[in-house]
Parts: sequence; C-alpha cells; structure tokens
Amino acid sequence: MKFSKMLLTAALSASMTAGMAFAAAADPVDTADVKVGVIYVGDEQEGYSKAHMDGIAAMKESLGLSDDQVIEKFNIPEDESCYDAAVDLADQGCQVIFANSFGHEDYMIQAAEEYPDVQFCHATGYQAASSGLDNMHNYFDAVYESRYVSGVVAGLKLAELDKAGELDSCKDADGNVKIGYVGAYSYAEVISGYTAFFLGLRSEYPNAVMEVQYTGSWADQALEKETATALINDGCVLISQHADTTGAASACEEGKTWHVGYNVGMLDVAPDYSLTSASISWGPYYTEAVQDIINGDEIPVDWCKGHADGAVMITDLGKNVAEGTQEKVDEVWDKIDSGELHVFDTSTFTVGGKKMTTTAGDDLADTYHNVEYISDDGTYFQESTLASAPAFDTVIDGITELNQVF
Repeated sequence: MKFSKMLLTAALSASMTAGMAFAAAADPVDTADVKVGVIYVGDEQEGYSKAHMDGIAAMKESLGLSDDQVIEKFNIPEDESCYDAAVDLADQGCQVIFANSFGHEDYMIQAAEEYPDVQFCHATGYQAASSGLDNMHNYFDAVYESRYVSGVVAGLKLAELDKAGELDSCKDADGNVKIGYVGAYSYAEVISGYTAFFLGLRSEYPNAVMEVQYTGSWADQALEKETATALINDGCVLISQHADTTGAASACEEGKTWHVGYNVGMLDVAPDYSLTSASISWGPYYTEAVQDIINGDEIPVDWCKGHADGAVMITDLGKNVAEGTQEKVDEVWDKIDSGELHVFDTSTFTVGGKKMTTTAGDDLADTYHNVEYISDDGTYFQESTLASAPAFDTVIDGITELNQVF
C-alpha cells in the first residue's frame, strides 16, 4: 500500500471538511521567552537535514532569537527515539517542536496528545488534520516545482547533446534515450518528485524514458553511489535523485554521466557533470510558524508554499549546462509563479495510454477514494493543495520502477 492513498484519504477529508483548518490560537509569547525544539533525522552531513538546519538558522536571524532559545537534536531515527526526543524538548520548555522526517509523525502525534499546550509541527506528513489535535500541524514545500525546473535544465542538456549527435549510440529502437533516478522509498513524496522531474525534462527533450531504482534509505552514501553506478551501467545517460547524500553525484562524476541532485548543490563533488539540484528553503515556514507563536496567532494545520514565496528553488547551474539554460529557467519560473504553467498538466502525460481525467473514479487501478485531485477544468493534478503532503503516486507512461521499497 502506498502511504498517500488510503491513509491520506481521512486526512484530506478532514482538511476539506474544516476548510483547511487552523489550530486554535494561544496567548502571545514575548520573543525573549520563546523556546524552539527541533528533531532532525540526520545532521549537517546529510543534505535534507542540512537544508532544515539552514531554515532554522534563517528563522533565528529573522526573528532575533539567540542560540540558547533553540534546542536541536540530531540523528533521531524514525522510531520511539523521536517520541523520547519530543518529550525531552517539551519538558525543557519548548513552546513549539519541529520534526523533519516522514517516519517521525506517529511519535509526534503521541507526544502532542500528552502535551496539549505545546505546538508540534511535522514535515512531509499527512495526519495532522485527521488527528483531532489542536496542536498538531503538517508542513511541506512545493518541491515538485523545483523538481520540474531541474528537469528542464536536464532536458536542455540532452537536447544539446542529441543535436550534436552525442546520443545516437544510446538510443533504443524507438529513438529514446534512458535516464535513471535514485529514489529512497516508494512513497508519494518520491513518486511525485521524480514525476515532476521527468515532466520537466520531457518538456525540453521528449525522447526520454526513465528507470527508477529504490535504495530503502533516505541517506546511505555508499548505497546511493552503488545504485547510480548500476543505472549508469544499464545505459542511463543522466541520473537524478531523491536521496539525501552526494553518493549519486560522485558516481556520475566518475562515470562521466550527467547528474541533477537534491537539497544542496553538488558542484564540489561533481564539478564537470553536475547540472543543478532541486532545493528547498525551509526558512519561510520556520519563520512564519515561530512568529505565530510569538503573536499568539493560529498555525495552519497544513502549510505548503513554493517558488513564488521563496520556499523552493534550484541551486547554481553547473559550468556545462546547455547554452541558454538560465534564460529558460527564468522563463519557466515566471510561468509557474503566475499560474500559467502547472507542473502536473494532464495533457503532458498518460497512464496506461490514457489521460488522467479523475482520481476519484474507478478508471485507474489506484483511486483516491472520492478525493478528487484533478482541477475542475480537468487540466491539471492539484498537488499539495488539498493537503501539504505530496499525493501524486501514480507511475506514468515512460517511467519504470525497477523495484519497490515501502
């Protein structure tokens, strides 16, 4: 079972019933008295947690919090250790506690039940709206936007290579070249991301198919490098990733294969073959949430913002991107920001040879149980709008999952 189908349904129903509800406001807190707790699944050596750490640092600077007002816990696994960490932070007087990994959510809910006066905020989850708790919140960023734009960068490079005849020997009988994707788990968060990347790439280079190989770990540098190497050996001419280390980038540099990363720029690891990385800025959320604590304002049960709000971006372009890439990137960002371009435009992909016309009916093998994600005019899938957590978990035509890991 994919997490964001059956289990997301109750959360979505709760969100819609409540009109994307907000938790009850609390009394204001003097800025000097605010104490913030943070639970990270990794540390500064792991790109995803490093991005969250940068967001917390930006929040501290923006709001003028001192170092001793923020208590950070690193390398907290997705087990009972998260509950223990949350309880310790609550006992130390934190008014708000953040946790950043999918598997932390159940333990955060457990702690939230026991500490009703403390606000608990969880990234990438989906259960806040259905938990019945005033003090439980989910947040994410519209990273599918930056995935799409990073795919555009990749597609431009492949188009340039093809024009120069450098991909001729790589094409299959249908004239397609193969790209690879190193994923962590078969969750909607990963499927949504790799689909957005693929759609962005195909917008500039339609003659591509993609293989996805899962590692079963958010961050395992050796395994990610091994997986990327296997994809390269299988004939992939470009590799991207939803995995949190630079393992894939190092494999691509060694294997002289183009690469698009995640979370952080990887030019230091792959100076010749890294094109860019899809990235998230968590500062806007952390700043807003802690400011809500200070003001005594309501915290959204579900929060998700994108490039227009400074929440997602791509990192610096590599030295070997295709000519005109920056100009095209700027153009695509403008269209996404204005709403002219929707990443999951239903005219740009098919599932089993058919256009996706509904997610609530029975015309697809997997359904959203009467939660309709297709826009009223039928033109796009409304990712991260009914709830902050990614929901797109359908494998579209042109993509093959080599394995599944839940």
